[in-house]
Amino acid sequence: MTAGQLLRRLLRTPSSSMAQSRIGGVSPSRGMHAKRGPRKLSIEGNIEFSYRKVVLLSPYFWRHWLLLFFILSNMRDKKMAYTAQNLANLLDMMYQEPARWSYTFQTCSFMSRLKVQLEPFPEKQLQSKKAVQIFERSVYSDRYIFAKNLFENGSLSDIEWHIYQDWHSFLLQEFASRVKLHGFIYLQATPQVCWKRLHHRAREEEKGIELAYLEQLHSQHEAWLVHKTTRLHFEALLNIPVLVLDVNDDFSEEETKQEELLKKVNTFVNNL
Repeated sequence: MTAGQLLRRLLRTPSSSMAQSRIGGVSPSRGMHAKRGPRKLSIEGNIEFSYRKVVLLSPYFWRHWLLLFFILSNMRDKKMAYTAQNLANLLDMMYQEPARWSYTFQTCSFMSRLKVQLEPFPEKQLQSKKAVQIFERSVYSDRYIFAKNLFENGSLSDIEWHIYQDWHSFLLQEFASRVKLHGFIYLQATPQVCWKRLHHRAREEEKGIELAYLEQLHSQHEAWLVHKTTRLHFEALLNIPVLVLDVNDDFSEEETKQEELLKKVNTFVNNL
């Protein structure tokens, strides 16, 4: 079972499982059930995961959770008029010429994520006692995973990194209350597993991605979400709960393991 399949199954969990008096030792009177308003989470992970698979029209999704996804395909499909052949897309351009296009791509990526996180919570979902927004990555991973890695591998110059951090900090301080998150779900897999899945996904613009790049991104995720060694610049990030899910294995034939992981997510969300 892949990460996408795992979370898709979570979203299909019957509503009764969330209505039980206690799930994994967590009372429903706590967290978001204690009239603390809707919870906002971000799913983080290496670049091989197809997050759109998570939001397949499941009954559980429509009844309880609202998922807002930054769809990278929008940028892949957008033709860039200023390219020589008028066929390339920004993501491919970045992979082909990282020193030239990384800052442009990361700026576009951040602004897209910011716009998504600034979207108001729909009134209908606000009426739910279990209102949850889940984002595919966040404005924070944009900086502490991807932009940071581009700077460290030389794709962003010193001045580009300085400018990026300057407007990133300014904008998130201005919109602090509106982009606040309550938790992260980190889909953890080795770079080798990610690389195999990436090639199975077989996107044209990703053909040139090397294992070394996935190893770099893996190290960034581990430093930030597991070892807590990444230097952060926002107080709101310091104590945010992180749920780490090991998604290296295929659990399609292991019902017990599937249920174990699903219960972890349900418990995590209910305890926020």
